[in-house]
Amino acid sequence: MIKTSDIHSLSDFQRSAREHIRRLRETGRPAVLTVNGRAEVVVQEALAYQDLLDRLDRAEAIAGINRGLVSMRRGDGRPAEEVLDELRAQLGIGVGVE
Repeated sequence: MIKTSDIHSLSDFQRSAREHIRRLRETGRPAVLTVNGRAEVVVQEALAYQDLLDRLDRAEAIAGINRGLVSMRRGDGRPAEEVLDELRAQLGIGVGVE
């Protein structure tokens, strides 16, 4: 959630960039920069942004796993061994090896 204290004009950010960057590092919260009173840009400290990307990756992975589980419960898909046997045959892997 964006706090009103994290909303600044672009011109104020440019004038006091060092102070704003220090605050971004200390709080880890993003800042919304406005132009003519309208939100235009969000700036964030690099480590906080990377953390956000990592969380998004995890959330997408969990959503994908959940879709797979739902699909499995519906009876969609095939047994892994069947798929692996098909891939081995297509790629000529392990042919004639027992």
